[in-house]
Amino acid sequence: MKTGDDIRLGADIGGTFTDIVLDVRGTLFSTKVLTTYMAPEQAILDGIAIVIEQAGISANQIDMIIHGTTLATNALIERRGARTALITTEGFRDVIEMRTENRFDQYDMNIVLPQPLIPREDRFTVAGRMSAQGEELLALDEAALEALAKQIAAQDFGAIAIGFIHSYMNDAHEKRAREIMEKHLDLPVSISAEVSPQMREYERFNTVCANAYVRPQMADYLGRLQTRLKDMGTKCPVYMIHSGGGLVSVETAAEFPVRLVESGPAGGAIFAADIAKSFGLDRVVSYDMGGTTAKICLIEGYQPQTARSFEVARSSGFAKGSGMPISIPVIEMIEIGAGGGSIASVDAMSRIQAGPESAGSEPGPACYAKGGTRPAITDADLLLGKLDPDNFAGGKIRLDAGAAATAMELHVGAKLGLDAQAAAFGVCDVVDENMANAARVHAVENGKNISDNTMIAFGGAAPLHAARLCEKLGVARCLIPQSAGVGSAIGFLRAPFGYEAVASQIQKLAGFDAAGLNALLSDLRATAEGFVRAGTDGEILCDITAFMRYAGQGWEIPVPLPVRDFTAADEAMIEDAFKARYAAFFGRAVEGPEIEFVTFSVKAYDQRPDGERHTLNESGEAIAPTAFRPVFDLAEGQERDTAIVARTALRPGNRVAGPAVIVEDETSTVVTSPFDVVVQSDGSLLLVRKGLSQ
Repeated sequence: MKTGDDIRLGADIGGTFTDIVLDVRGTLFSTKVLTTYMAPEQAILDGIAIVIEQAGISANQIDMIIHGTTLATNALIERRGARTALITTEGFRDVIEMRTENRFDQYDMNIVLPQPLIPREDRFTVAGRMSAQGEELLALDEAALEALAKQIAAQDFGAIAIGFIHSYMNDAHEKRAREIMEKHLDLPVSISAEVSPQMREYERFNTVCANAYVRPQMADYLGRLQTRLKDMGTKCPVYMIHSGGGLVSVETAAEFPVRLVESGPAGGAIFAADIAKSFGLDRVVSYDMGGTTAKICLIEGYQPQTARSFEVARSSGFAKGSGMPISIPVIEMIEIGAGGGSIASVDAMSRIQAGPESAGSEPGPACYAKGGTRPAITDADLLLGKLDPDNFAGGKIRLDAGAAATAMELHVGAKLGLDAQAAAFGVCDVVDENMANAARVHAVENGKNISDNTMIAFGGAAPLHAARLCEKLGVARCLIPQSAGVGSAIGFLRAPFGYEAVASQIQKLAGFDAAGLNALLSDLRATAEGFVRAGTDGEILCDITAFMRYAGQGWEIPVPLPVRDFTAADEAMIEDAFKARYAAFFGRAVEGPEIEFVTFSVKAYDQRPDGERHTLNESGEAIAPTAFRPVFDLAEGQERDTAIVARTALRPGNRVAGPAVIVEDETSTVVTSPFDVVVQSDGSLLLVRKGLSQ
């Protein structure tokens, strides 16, 4: 991999727009094109054609393409994957349907949980059993597997998932079962010991099912993409960004597509973390709002928070436990169905609702005039004057305000006795309050006070709503970076090659087996570095984390460990590290109970060069705007003449008093009346609450 004067391209497929960013030796060229659902790669090709023309280069001069996509997520949410057979241990056929004893709402007698990804008739069992220590208790019934292979071959299956009890301790049965299936069938086979080698069978089984379910579709898509890129003239490798925020090869992504489920949002978190580091902001909340969803992520010490699992397709808003668990390393964030294309409606109790259903790019919001007849958040933003109908997306899409008004009046206003603009105000305020509630919940669950953070907002729709969100959350400062409308794609270009290998192995800390631990960590490190080495020949760094708990507890906490071989004498050091982390989480450590290891993680990554450093400037020289238009100020609840300023006309140190709208090709930044905006040395816009700026 080149690290100096290479030309790199980031491509982010979203639910509504596909964002393309080309970095030509430090100069960025970008565009947004509507996502093409039937052939998602077409939007990437269209976008590449635009940016290489802007840059004056040819496709064969691109040195690297980095890609992230929501296709795997959408396939899981919309149940558009392959028909998948699950092969599991006798007696455990219904694990993915029984879930766990936890209920996200214990008082709801009519609780609705997601249906299992694989129906019962497609789940099969075989005899064979490993103990929790990895010892074979019962031999695998290979004859039954041979017969099962013939049974599967006679039906219309597209993939196979294999998940046996305790395979994270001993994967011999799963690997042998895969050999037998592959001998008789030409189908992709995923085994849980490779996809998610962690304890807790429900989460592990569900993850391997999800991987198998989307694998044929993703492999087909990635194959088409590579072929069409070569036909276009590119000669460079293509890498994928995974949910943990690192880059992996296309081959790895095709084998483990479940690791791509949060790839696009991960790029956004990396983008925000990079901006935070450049300004020395150690407590940041990133706010990424695109055409389909909005994402909130907490960033501390310039690093996004991470987790070993997350949920897809939550059936109850953002309630934990109401979705489908995916047990993989991931950048932790909360996501709600509130993007520019989210549909607005009125429910049976006469309450305005927005999302999670989205108009997407086909047909899109009513104002796109492409056949959409129901109002979306973009229609509301247009009716409130936040958007210029003649210059949306740099003038590539002309918005129809009449169609937006008709849709808003018919589906929202008429049911509540409101005109189109009042209904639009209600829609936007509901959306902003939903996002504020999601952010509050996410912060509380992590023991944080969100008002202490600086917000970094990006994505095509976030700058339109960021100021109002800051008002509701009590946040005093918000940064809108350069090229915020394509922030996730820029984040792809700043992501390291990285991979996190995990394995569960419960063992007591007292008298722990140092040699066994060193051997396990060595295997994990070799696995992680092997994936990273496929993309870079530079220096590879590693982080080691042990997930530990007091014996008898139901969950564990992450404890960073030094990257070296351990000896028996390290027991005291590890105990002190665990107690310090436990006290940080819960206020104090507990004396007496035994401490145990549960899971180990080794994260390998290459070193990214540091960018420029900047100082946050909250004051500036006021400029007098020359253009105005009526914009509904949500903070005041009324329409007023508002300054309209082109972002390209602003210079570092300029200050514009709110209310104002700062316009650019990929988005618009709405500065509500409680805020001023100050241009920073790197061109970022700092929204700062009046009274803090000079």
